[in-house]
Amino acid sequence: MEETNTAFDFETALEALRSGKPLTGKDGILTPLIKDLTEAALDGEIEAHLSDKKGQNRRNGRSKKTIKSSAGSFELSIPRDRNGSFEPHVIPKHQTSIGDELQDKIVAMYAQGMGYSAISEHLADIYGVSISNATISSVTDKVIDKALEWQSRPLEALYPIVWLDAIHYKIREQGHVVPKAVYTVLGVDLDGKKQVLGLYLSETEGAKFWLQVLTDLQNRGIEDVLIACVDGLKGFPDAIETIFPKAQVQLCIVHQIRNSCKYVAWKDRKEFVQDLKTVYKAPSKKVAESKLDDLEAKWGSKYAIVIKSWRNNWDNLSHYFQYPDPIRKLIYTTNAIEAVHRQFRKLTKTKGAFPNDKSLLKLLFLGIQNAQKKWTRTMPNWQITLAQLAIFFEGRLDKHMDL
Repeated sequence: MEETNTAFDFETALEALRSGKPLTGKDGILTPLIKDLTEAALDGEIEAHLSDKKGQNRRNGRSKKTIKSSAGSFELSIPRDRNGSFEPHVIPKHQTSIGDELQDKIVAMYAQGMGYSAISEHLADIYGVSISNATISSVTDKVIDKALEWQSRPLEALYPIVWLDAIHYKIREQGHVVPKAVYTVLGVDLDGKKQVLGLYLSETEGAKFWLQVLTDLQNRGIEDVLIACVDGLKGFPDAIETIFPKAQVQLCIVHQIRNSCKYVAWKDRKEFVQDLKTVYKAPSKKVAESKLDDLEAKWGSKYAIVIKSWRNNWDNLSHYFQYPDPIRKLIYTTNAIEAVHRQFRKLTKTKGAFPNDKSLLKLLFLGIQNAQKKWTRTMPNWQITLAQLAIFFEGRLDKHMDL
C-alpha cells in the first residue's frame, strides 16, 4: 500500500511561530511546507505521465531522497511508475538540492570575505545543511570562468581618465609563501561611470609588467587615453607613453609627499610639510615653481635628495595645475583606485597567504562585482569636466562623441 503524505498543518505552524521557532534552517517551520508542495508537484507530474500512457503503466510505490533547500534539509518521497519511464521535472534524477539558492548563497558569502569554514558553519547553523570545504571551493571555483570572460571582454575606444596602481598579497607556491602584485586598472568612460578595466597578477611590481598590462588593454580595444594617473614607480610614464603616446601622465602628489617624508627628520617634518604644501596647493604652475625655489632655498642643503626628486619628476607632477578644479580633484592623486584597493583589503584582511593565484583572483573579481553595483552615479561635475577636457584635448574626443 502506498504511503500517504501528511499535509502541512498551518495551525501547528502558527503556534510554532508564536513560540519563537525559526522559519528556516534545521527543523524550520517552512521545511515541511516546501516538502509537501514539492511532493504535490511530483504527484501531479506522475499523474500526467500515466494518463499519457492510457492504462499501459501505473504507479509503483515511492523512493526516498534527501533534499537540501534554502529552508532546510528534508526527506522527499518520490513516486515511481512500474515501467520506470517517469522522469520528474521538479526534482530531476540525481539532483539533491532545490534550485541554485544554496550555491548563490555560498558565492555571496564568499564575496563578503567569509572563509570556507565560516561558510560551512553558517550553512549548518541557518539551513541545517552540512557542506564540506571542498564542496564550497568547487562551488566558488565556478566563478573563475566568469572572471576570465570578464578579463578578456572588449573595452571602449577611449577612456578620458584611467588610474593604475598595484596591491600586494602573499601566495603559497610549492611550500613557500611568495609575494605577488595585483595590477589594477580603473577607468572612467565617456558617460562618467567608473569601471575596473582589468586585474593582472605578477610576482613583482615593475614598469616591464605594466607594459604587458597596457598592451592587453590596447588589444582589447582601447585606442586612446587622455590622462593616466599613476604612482611614482620608475619607468611607469615611459611604459604608458610607449602604448598610448598621446596620454598625459600625472604622477600622484600624495605618493610623492609620502616618499619625501621618508627622508625628512621627524623634528623637521611638520614644518617641512607646511612649506611643501605651498608648492602643491599653489593656484598655478608658475606660482608652484616659485614656491619650489623657496623650498629649495630653505631646505635644499639639508634635504637635497627630496628637492632633487621633486625637480626630476616635476614635468609629470605638475600637469594638474593647468586644469580647473573639477579635473584637478580627479587626477592629482590615485585616490580613486586606492578606494578600490581598500575594498579588496576588507575582503582579504583575515586571509593571510592564499593557497594559489586562482583563489585570490576569484575573490577580488567578486569584490569588484559587488563594488560596481554601487557605482550607479556619474563622477562629480562630469558634464563640465568632459566639456573642459574636450577643450584641453582638442579633437581627441570628436570621433568618440556626438559633438
